[in-house]
Amino acid sequence: MRWLESYWYRISPLHLALWPLSLVFAALAALRRLLYRAGVLAVTRLPVPVIVAGNINVGGTGKTPLVIWLARMLLERGYHPGIICRGYGGSAGSPRRATTGSDPGVVGDEAVLLARRCPCPVWVGARRVAAARALLAAHPECDAVISDDGLQHYALARDVEIAVVDGERGFGNGMLLPAGPLRESLRRLERVDALVVNGAALFPHAMLPSDRPTFEMTLNGSTFHNLLDPARQAGPERFAAQHVHAVAGIGNPQRFFDHLRKLGMSFNGRPFPDHHAFEAADFADAEADAVLMTEKDAVKCERFGSGKFWALRIDAEVDLALGELILHKLGK
Repeated sequence: MRWLESYWYRISPLHLALWPLSLVFAALAALRRLLYRAGVLAVTRLPVPVIVAGNINVGGTGKTPLVIWLARMLLERGYHPGIICRGYGGSAGSPRRATTGSDPGVVGDEAVLLARRCPCPVWVGARRVAAARALLAAHPECDAVISDDGLQHYALARDVEIAVVDGERGFGNGMLLPAGPLRESLRRLERVDALVVNGAALFPHAMLPSDRPTFEMTLNGSTFHNLLDPARQAGPERFAAQHVHAVAGIGNPQRFFDHLRKLGMSFNGRPFPDHHAFEAADFADAEADAVLMTEKDAVKCERFGSGKFWALRIDAEVDLALGELILHKLGK
């Protein structure tokens, strides 16, 4: 898959072959949207408001840090939110709760991370409607549901739609799958309630619909937590004289590596596919004093990692006006 992804951010002769397939994909996606809008396919509305944070790109754009920010914002404003997600990378099909100690091989790495970072219930399931119903049945105090991803999951009615845009990679070559990275056309952005640009300083805002509220988001962090003893913390300076190996199994590994370089760090970086199921063998040839990784990757390395493994904690800084917009749409 990674070899194909490399073509999504440029134009090459390969696209002459893939472009007809993209037209078919676009037609099927449009037909599916039409069937939901016409009521041919059922749409379920929950008894509480639903906020969807998703994107139209394949790969990471920063949705999960935004979901953490949204959950904390709602808690601070008196809501009792719950979070649902697909559980990518996990084997769970039927709805189940993700906890701080859940197996990421079952519920997915993002779900475990959300459970650890958000003081609210997190449920996963192959079908988001079923996951949301199970969440509300188990936690009747929840008065709002946040869906991590799911912009294209039209079976679940939503009150607020947020599309996250990668300010660094943008929309690639602008083509739909498989010729490009888009799940839906750029016109889909004209119907969301808000756009959040991760790394806004790098992005040409002229590509976005001018009538959609647009907010900036940055991902910041400079504190590493030891994998075996999270209470142990360290800054970048701790690794200055060490041989450092860095791994990233996220949608955009380069973002993590660039972040480390901004912290002034030198390292040997190795990217892995998104949601990669890390094994000890992945580090067999990593002759290093320290191994650095993202929080999402760290939850999958705890069962075999050593004291030289460190995870970088990242937090989203979001324009506070986004919170006001959401609260207004929720009627509070």
